[in-house]
Amino acid sequence: MRTQHPIEVESYRILRAQVDTARLPPGTRAVTERVIHASADLDYATDLVCDEDALRAGQRALADGAPLVVDVQMLAAGITSRPCVVALELASALAPTPELTQGLTQGLTRCAAGIRVAAAEHPQGAVWAVGSAPSALRELIRLAAAGVLRPALVIGLPVGFVDAARAKAALRDSGLPALSNRSAKGGTAVTAAAVNALLFWKPVR
Repeated sequence: MRTQHPIEVESYRILRAQVDTARLPPGTRAVTERVIHASADLDYATDLVCDEDALRAGQRALADGAPLVVDVQMLAAGITSRPCVVALELASALAPTPELTQGLTQGLTRCAAGIRVAAAEHPQGAVWAVGSAPSALRELIRLAAAGVLRPALVIGLPVGFVDAARAKAALRDSGLPALSNRSAKGGTAVTAAAVNALLFWKPVR
């Protein structure tokens, strides 16, 4: 069992005094509370879009050792309990492949090109977390629609004024098992918090 520091215990007490999370299903509550705890932003109580079955599938996949693929190193740094596959670093570490070169010449961002490379290595059953680039989330959705990728769960919480909210709406419309939020807010810190919530959560089987 994970030991909580007294400051964390007090933080959660204050959080629960300000937001009623007791009514939420257990996985949704675990994610929502940890995201609010990480951001001190109470709006996430209504901004997050959680699907309990998808969260359980993601938690089960992680518990069974499925790969955890993230878009950027900053996100990986916030997940300390297990190693991550960093899509952008994976792409950068490889000699330019025809697929990567083609993606970049087609106008993909490096984050999106990294997702393409990582998808070729982890086509099925991984948990994917995108906290930085909406373009990476778009590429992930495209690959899944093309049948290249079958994720256990997609945590899509990228931040930004350009396409972030629309990309997350596209994720919800895709039918993929997903955790997202409605607004343009997000980022690596809250995405790491969502992943950590699933890693720490021990649902009743």
